[in-house]
Amino acid sequence: MARQVDVVVIGAGPGGYPAAIRAAQLGKRVLLIERDRLGGECLNYGCIPSKALIHTGNLVHAIERAGERGVETGPVKVDLVRLQQWKSSVVQRLVNGIGQLCKGNGVDVVSGLASFTGPNTLQIRRPGGLEDFSFTDAIIATGGRPSDLPSFRFDGLMVISTKEALELERTPPNLAIIGGGVSGLEIGTFYAKLGSRVVVTEIMEQLLPGTDPDAVRIVTRNLQKLGMEIHVKSQARGWREDKGQTIVDIVTPEGLIARRADIVLVTVGRRPNTDELHAEKAGVQFGPRGHIQVDRQLRTSNPHVFAVGDVVGPPFLAHKATKEGLVAAEVIAGHPVELDVHAMPAAIFTDPEIATVGLQESEAAAQGRKIRVGKVPFAAIGRALTTGEYDGFVKLIADADTKILLGATIVGPDASDLISELTLALEMGASVTDIALTVHPHPTLPEAIMETAEAALGQAIHVLNR
Repeated sequence: MARQVDVVVIGAGPGGYPAAIRAAQLGKRVLLIERDRLGGECLNYGCIPSKALIHTGNLVHAIERAGERGVETGPVKVDLVRLQQWKSSVVQRLVNGIGQLCKGNGVDVVSGLASFTGPNTLQIRRPGGLEDFSFTDAIIATGGRPSDLPSFRFDGLMVISTKEALELERTPPNLAIIGGGVSGLEIGTFYAKLGSRVVVTEIMEQLLPGTDPDAVRIVTRNLQKLGMEIHVKSQARGWREDKGQTIVDIVTPEGLIARRADIVLVTVGRRPNTDELHAEKAGVQFGPRGHIQVDRQLRTSNPHVFAVGDVVGPPFLAHKATKEGLVAAEVIAGHPVELDVHAMPAAIFTDPEIATVGLQESEAAAQGRKIRVGKVPFAAIGRALTTGEYDGFVKLIADADTKILLGATIVGPDASDLISELTLALEMGASVTDIALTVHPHPTLPEAIMETAEAALGQAIHVLNR
């Protein structure tokens, strides 16, 4: 006979395991199913391992530049095998922590591949055989995976995804990256700092499509300083062997070029993990791009089946998945909630970092809004100068009449941390006047936020007002 549970959560990534824990906290009997490892792709093959490696790359870069400040050092050598071991220990510590949290909250964790067999039933395929379950409610949190291209199919050796790129035990002498989005640039920057010759091909007009062009220009300039070769409005046509070397052919606005590549990293988007889910047997409907359709309470077309995270579509952000998972769990428990997020921040861990929240300047203009713009470079901020990391700026967008904050873009040191203050300001409906009147400690990087709010009002002290 099928086992009965209140809530079944399929996928233990950043959307699934928080949903399972919250549902258990609210008194539900919860079964959490994961076919790979607790934490999902973000923890095991994405967000966490990439940031561990990126931090090390930044450390190497800082040591190499230490002579500018009178610190004498010898040649820097990176043992990539030991670095991978350290990275894995960080990941494993977090995986273990999730297991302990699930156990402590009474979540039953099962390893296996789940697929629906009906509107309120599913089957789990495990090494020991098949097991049937029935549920009152279900949450699909199966995430997504990298997409490849017809001319560049993943083989795990020559043509790789981000997963393999974060597990290399040797720095590739020549790395070709197809796709100049977030993942490609983050990983490319890391390997460039370790000595790889990196070439990036992006089909759109700029790197990081959709991101503030002012911010992208700063990042692009720094990538080129690292020796990275950038081709926008370009397309990788294919790869071939020539005299024992692998060559990638790239069509650029100037014509066809060929570049050597020991490894090709393809980062051109993501697709939802729904192939083996058989969600149609549960009456779940999909959108035109294969994502599961949900309402503001994360309900699918089956009112007792919910979906969160990458399977419901972009933006593909771990913190978005977590928020959706918590909302779904609370709806199942009978709470009158829905996904009501006014400010969803995003961070890009390039060098320098970029972080955004709310409307960008181009988006506000496209909506025909009358706006005020404040922009202050980190070069005007004392704390940034003392660290030697002052490339970039803070930009705030406000309504011209009410002065209510509409959005923010930060490119520069610790942008990923600084954006949270502005996310809170947006969520609370604060104005740039509120931010400008809030005293910020000196000397710190957040002073740039206060100064930029003052600039939006025409009252800046440390830059000339426009």
